[in-house]
Amino acid sequence: MPSTLVAALVFAVVLPTLLVAHHVADHWVQTSHQAATKGLPDWSGRWACVKHVATYTATTAIAVGLVWAVLDLPIHPAAFTAGQVVSAVTHYWADRRHTLARLAEITGNGGFYRLGAPRTGHDDNPSLGTGAYVLDQSWHWAWLFVAALLTAVVGGA
Repeated sequence: MPSTLVAALVFAVVLPTLLVAHHVADHWVQTSHQAATKGLPDWSGRWACVKHVATYTATTAIAVGLVWAVLDLPIHPAAFTAGQVVSAVTHYWADRRHTLARLAEITGNGGFYRLGAPRTGHDDNPSLGTGAYVLDQSWHWAWLFVAALLTAVVGGA
């Protein structure tokens, strides 16, 4: 394991890198088709989610790889891989939508999850200001924190 100071430095650089890459990948790289389809409960939904997570992970890997190289960070390849795998797996899990909706129900946040969602029989406009979106993003941010921490401490520096 790297020294505490070195690990703290790597964490301090990797976390904002992952957060920026996350926003770019989720909002610019993801296609409209992937966003609309990835939550469907069939193979088309699973496949759309796989394609989204593949481009998402490529984006985060490029961003972390760039700061790793440019700043000559002491990141162990196993740490880089562990961070990317945790980010990818947890991103897929949440983006299947029914999984995160179920977790929201279990934790008593089902009402918040449904906040702002279009209502059947009403002319509601979907928006990014829904409870589902906020819970989705906070889930991703929590796991990006874990991914950055793993990137900073797994293996030797």
